[in-house]
Amino acid sequence: MTQLFESLDYLYVPAPDFEAAVAFYTGTLGGQLRWRIRHGSTWVAAVRLADASPLVLLANHLEQGQLLLIYRTRSLAELQHALTNAGWAVEGSVFELPQGPCVIFRDPGGQRLAV
Repeated sequence: MTQLFESLDYLYVPAPDFEAAVAFYTGTLGGQLRWRIRHGSTWVAAVRLADASPLVLLANHLEQGQLLLIYRTRSLAELQHALTNAGWAVEGSVFELPQGPCVIFRDPGGQRLAV
């Protein structure tokens, strides 16, 4: 079987207390704040914790305990076909990231992955 994922690009992390989370990831953990944006009441910040790791996206709109791993793939259609045929469930509808369309899947154990 060919490798379906190219890279793990983001860890989408719940941050109900957004300012405290940004302070912790940048001050306490020494991360570099790359950007922060607001859309309505939603805040998201990108923090780089290490050179070779994915960006940590802190988001105040995610529920606690709902960490989301966001992977890059060569072909979303191919990956979606392979995962749904293997019993993974698609959660919600396609949404856009700066890199392109994204879909959330749940593995048989309930873990969410976005591609």
